[in-house]
Amino acid sequence: MSAPLGVILAGGQATRMGGGDKGLLPLGDRVILDHVIARLRPQVAGLALNANGDATRFAGFDLPVLPDSIEGFHGPLVGVLAGLDWAADQGADSIVTVAADTPFFPADLVAVLQGRAKGMTHPLVLAATPRGEGEKTKSMSRSGLIRHPTFGLWPVALRDDLRAALNDGLRKVVIWTEKHDGREAVFEGKNDPFFNVNTPEDLEQARAILEGIA
Repeated sequence: MSAPLGVILAGGQATRMGGGDKGLLPLGDRVILDHVIARLRPQVAGLALNANGDATRFAGFDLPVLPDSIEGFHGPLVGVLAGLDWAADQGADSIVTVAADTPFFPADLVAVLQGRAKGMTHPLVLAATPRGEGEKTKSMSRSGLIRHPTFGLWPVALRDDLRAALNDGLRKVVIWTEKHDGREAVFEGKNDPFFNVNTPEDLEQARAILEGIA
């Protein structure tokens, strides 16, 4: 399986951070988005950023900026669709998406997702982690895993199906992936590999994590 294109999803509203772009918050001597790019770039054949509004605020990253093609805030699937449309124009078969506010995701993310996709006609795999004791989440699968729907491998071949589903009102990622027999790739570790910055307290924790691994 050839290397997919990478799409960083930065279309969230960041309400718990007071609005703005979480990926542009400082982390160490860079911003969060710099860390995300550095982790994803070696794993993919090319990179783009899904974001809405004035694209010039990302000019310093020298990446294509892909706005949502469906107006309004409708969740990550709309960003996935923007990435799939871009990938189709590039002649690619698939994309891997990551969140712009998750600076420490696995360095083998793409390899593990692609490994789990072996044998699938249309590779469709979401990242997942084991559920901690007493932990509850709306993204839990039937197998008890916690799914991370902004981290996934997506086939370009299903982009028109996704477009139709979104236009029909679909918003939940797992409803669409389960319809197409999507799989889960399990990532384990001492710390949450998909820790993301949602609050000012999370940002302080991210800085502590960075100091510990730098």
